[in-house]
Amino acid sequence: MCGIVGYLGPKEKKNILLDGLQELEYRGYDSAGIAVISQGKLQHFKAVGKLENLREKARDFRSEGLGAAIGHTRWATHGKPTELNAHPHVGAFSYVVHNGIIENYQELKKELEAQGVRFLSQTDTETIVHLFEAFINKGMEPFEAFRQTIARLEGAYAILLISEAAPETIFFAKNGSPLLIAFDGDEVYFASSDTAVIGKAKEAYYLEDGEYGFASAGEVRLFDRDGPKAFSTQPLPSDKAMAQKDGYRFFMEKEIYEQSSVIGDTMLGRVLDETIEFEELPARFFEGISRIKICACGTSYHAGLTGSYLLERLAKVPCDVEIASEFRYKEPLLSTDTLFITISQSGETADTLEALKMAKRAGLKSLTICNVDNSSIVRESDAAILTRAGIEKGVASTKAFATQVMVLWMLSLYLSQRDDKLDRDRRRRELDAMRRTPKALVVEEKLHERIHRLSKRYLHGHGFFFIGRDIFFPLALEGALKLKEISYLHAEGYPAGEMKHGPIALADAELFTIALMPRSLLYDKIKSNVEELSARDATILAISPEPFELADDFIGTQHSEHSMLEFFEMMVVTQLLALEISIRLGNDVDMPRNLAKSVTVE
Repeated sequence: MCGIVGYLGPKEKKNILLDGLQELEYRGYDSAGIAVISQGKLQHFKAVGKLENLREKARDFRSEGLGAAIGHTRWATHGKPTELNAHPHVGAFSYVVHNGIIENYQELKKELEAQGVRFLSQTDTETIVHLFEAFINKGMEPFEAFRQTIARLEGAYAILLISEAAPETIFFAKNGSPLLIAFDGDEVYFASSDTAVIGKAKEAYYLEDGEYGFASAGEVRLFDRDGPKAFSTQPLPSDKAMAQKDGYRFFMEKEIYEQSSVIGDTMLGRVLDETIEFEELPARFFEGISRIKICACGTSYHAGLTGSYLLERLAKVPCDVEIASEFRYKEPLLSTDTLFITISQSGETADTLEALKMAKRAGLKSLTICNVDNSSIVRESDAAILTRAGIEKGVASTKAFATQVMVLWMLSLYLSQRDDKLDRDRRRRELDAMRRTPKALVVEEKLHERIHRLSKRYLHGHGFFFIGRDIFFPLALEGALKLKEISYLHAEGYPAGEMKHGPIALADAELFTIALMPRSLLYDKIKSNVEELSARDATILAISPEPFELADDFIGTQHSEHSMLEFFEMMVVTQLLALEISIRLGNDVDMPRNLAKSVTVE
């Protein structure tokens, strides 16, 4: 998501920071800023929007001599994209940049405000710099103050901090968010990805979780919980494009693997011990709402279909789902007791935006689930929940879909809390399953290798049926769409119980059936449906935790105690299957023909 750069050395610092941030633009951002200590004094510049705005603000600035500098591109999580909320965040004599989310920031903020600290931003990050300065004001040496600060933080972070209290030093820490240190002689660089320092530094050390330390006068001191720690560097890669892919063959592959970590970002600060909280939603936002209508296109439509099952099952709220391009022209009947939810990865989807405007003209309250703050749909909506998936470069959406579904699941539980629609044990089971979702999204090497081997058997034939029931029906639709988008093979998603009402006429050995067979939900029903296809000689690939004797191929899944854990695990399998088939066919997985990432025309 956000990007970090840092530099300690004698060169002109502004350009090093701006050039490094430019290389991290692919991660996505809505504001940017830099801070530099030059001749012992701190100066900073921030701007909303693209880096060109920041370059213009800092156009006349020059820094001379040895000094420290940090920069950041921000993707909003706490607080809107404004200059005050942009990084670096300022204290009385220090600046900090931070990726991740500080889960206990509200507790820390109250504590600091009680000591007279005045906060300027709405962010969690600002607590870090004020906490550091509070320890300095108690008489601590700068590094001890930083160490004590890190000890108080809960959550995920990659942190760089500079201070007039130690003007030729950069303090750093890493836990759950990437950060590296790179070297060119006595010059020291920091970055959240090595693309920012390729061509500038020659070697790097990639920090592990729990490591922290400081760089000063060309020396780096590293620590972990056991004390000082030695480290060794490795050569930096030379290809920036490959570095952006972190060694994966395609961005889509990288984004499939990222789902385990970004789903954690989606939940941070929202999934609490006993409840779901959305600080983005006003306390009385749902007053007067008795039904929900979801409107979206493509993959987002499939997420909305999944959400409709969850909203009715958990929140007990009637929910309809519309394809935005159809909704616009059907002369829909709309009532003001309906909450209109739009879903979009980019926030610029033309049909969805126009559908939202129609709903607003009819007087409906609106909520959007989106990945891009300050996008057109977010600005048009009454409220927005950001998915925090980070930029998605692969045209075929993967992590955006996963995070949209997670937001809808959380929203369903959030609404169930309003009128106590679920008993306490059921709510705890749902929360527990949410917390275990990142593990269900981990791509095991053994699984990926099995799918790679299987994929060679599915390159020819006259089509694919992806079938499932309940929430696994929209997942079947999404699995078929992924395969269509990048392989150019014909695929359909279908509700398994409907196969006998016509489509089973297509069944033969050249029809590949991808059967989603969760143990936790309607297993005997889906099993019966697959047996009907097998009897007609269809080729069956079963995805299930339960071995299926009639399957021609079988991919075993691990999670079976909660349907959503099975959903997310099977989602990964369908994504990898589409990926591996498409790679074998020689296709450009990231840029499939005839498709665009953001559909901004009707």
